[in-house]
Amino acid sequence: VCRAGTMITSVLGNLFCCSSKFTNVVVPENNSESADGFKFLEVKPGRVLRVKHTIPERAVVDQPTLPEGSFSLKRKIRLYETGQLYIDNFGDDVSGAQRRCQNGDTEPNSTVEVELTDCTSSSSPASDLEAKTEPGPAGGDGASVAEAGRKAPAVLPIKKAKPKRTVVIDCERKISACKGTHPDVVLFFIHGVGGSLDIWRNQLDFFSQQGYETIAVDLVGHGASSAPQIAAAYTFYALAEDIRLIFRRYARRRNVLVGHSYGVSFCTFLAHEYPEQVHKMVLINGGAPTSLEPSACSIFNLPSCVLHCLSPLLTWFFLKAGFAQQGYRQKRMLKDHRAFDVPSFVLRSMMNGQYWPEGDEVYHAEIVVPTLLVHGMHDRFVHVDDDQQMTETLLMGFLKVVADGSHMVMIECPDLVNILLHEFILWEPPPPPPPKKDSKARPETAKGARAPLDLS
Repeated sequence: VCRAGTMITSVLGNLFCCSSKFTNVVVPENNSESADGFKFLEVKPGRVLRVKHTIPERAVVDQPTLPEGSFSLKRKIRLYETGQLYIDNFGDDVSGAQRRCQNGDTEPNSTVEVELTDCTSSSSPASDLEAKTEPGPAGGDGASVAEAGRKAPAVLPIKKAKPKRTVVIDCERKISACKGTHPDVVLFFIHGVGGSLDIWRNQLDFFSQQGYETIAVDLVGHGASSAPQIAAAYTFYALAEDIRLIFRRYARRRNVLVGHSYGVSFCTFLAHEYPEQVHKMVLINGGAPTSLEPSACSIFNLPSCVLHCLSPLLTWFFLKAGFAQQGYRQKRMLKDHRAFDVPSFVLRSMMNGQYWPEGDEVYHAEIVVPTLLVHGMHDRFVHVDDDQQMTETLLMGFLKVVADGSHMVMIECPDLVNILLHEFILWEPPPPPPPKKDSKARPETAKGARAPLDLS
């Protein structure tokens, strides 16, 4: 369920139900695709994944060319030896609330300091950053999003200190609405540890009815996919390669990735590797942009037989931490969606195989894909601050908080989550307003001073 490094913070904070008596159903690859869209693909010898591919019936008509908003994405990322990450944003503000000077020039966004580390240097502190109010991409009222949200401690002077790593991004990004009736749009759904493609049942049904082509897959060892008895089969890189093969097989011109928990890491991996093919991305309770590393002190280091004996306790604790409310209805949800019913060996190998040192803040800051982050307020695995940090790190990130949801928000609040996802998929940014040419209305400013911002 959790991305190691930010979510595995305690022994009981990341517990899942498990069962060692579980037989994965595998059929030969050459079996025809069933009427309900399920298919079994052998991505590698002995590695068979269950995939649900839905292509709704729709009339074949000439599709008009959709207008695309073009944005200049400019960003400078600086990583220092102290561990501090500074992000300078330039270019257009894709949120729609564009900051512009009265002379019509685009006002660059403020510097974003993502990670702050205490330092004993006697130099002056970094300048404080302001919080800005951004309307959501779906046209909502928006929420106050702090670019930094904290005062920077005393650090080495930026002009004198030499960055350990510097990345400059300068590109043009075109964004358009993904209409469900267009045959060049496909939605990919990726679950996390212990889940299955069945946790997306409500989303798959909803978007299929809206005319979208959808792809959902059982990770190896989950659902009805094969479960190799080799720990190396469940490392991050092995799973990421599976997802890459599925993506390359079904990808079209405009692809939308939807990931939950650990599945968020695979979404960001694809968005970083294929920025031109990934059109938009939705991350649900994924956490902060940190490198993955298995915890040295974790209950998942115990033998599989011990985990099996602890299965009732793990089931109870996950129900307590993963849902906003606990009761018969929530227990029924887990059973109906086949969530967290995986062999103990698979669960143990998945948690210990979460090693991805490349996926740090800089890696995520390089992603230029428009991203919606959905967070369940009652989530005890992922804190809202973690998703807030991810929002600040991503170049085009928007955060939506579901007040009545928890870690399994797409099961608890399916209608609301479907609306949020659909509005974001249909979102296309408005064109930038034309520059103002009336120089007489420009207020007098001191020499060298910056003209006040027009936020209207």
